[in-house]
Amino acid sequence: MARLGARARSSALGLVLCALLAAASEQPYVTCGSVVKLLNNRHNVRLHSHDVKYGSGSGQQSVTGVSASDDSNSYWTVRGKPGQGCQRGIPIKCGQSIRLTHVNTGRNLHSHHFVSPLSGNQEVSAFGENGEGDDLDVWTVQCSGTSWERDDDVRFKHVGTQAFLTITGEQYGHPIRGQLEVHGTFSPNIDNYWTVMEGVFIKPSAEPFKHDEL
Repeated sequence: MARLGARARSSALGLVLCALLAAASEQPYVTCGSVVKLLNNRHNVRLHSHDVKYGSGSGQQSVTGVSASDDSNSYWTVRGKPGQGCQRGIPIKCGQSIRLTHVNTGRNLHSHHFVSPLSGNQEVSAFGENGEGDDLDVWTVQCSGTSWERDDDVRFKHVGTQAFLTITGEQYGHPIRGQLEVHGTFSPNIDNYWTVMEGVFIKPSAEPFKHDEL
């Protein structure tokens, strides 16, 4: 009887997992509270940050692009703008203003009128503490439909300066050798398209499900 009970429990667990996978496949959107990696389509690197400060400009935490797909420093949480949060699990609308908070350091994707160290474009950094920074942490999601779909190619336009989140291929040396500079430019082009890759997506019920590796 014990063996039968174990088999029944295993069968029930299998049915639950199948149901969760089916629900995941039916959720095509990036939602508020989701944790994602973002791939730059042109240069095939993921948006990345780490506790390494710029040696020039603002001196804030650097933001780069890395080719590794399994680096935990490439995870970002999708959040509402300061003072106007978004409801967990609700799809992000095209044109909506959001924050992207770096999971491992709690700092927000940020830009301002400092010059980036390699290209001389506009610096992009990670700023704030425990997810709270200022109004220069806000980006607008530019996509073609009503809501941000997981397979969309999207742009992120910085609300405070109107710059687009961009990579043009400049590469760092020591201490972050091989990583690419992330910066802001003022024209929409093929260098500033991004696509969601690995992540954990929050459903409207606020139950997370995984997409690839976290």
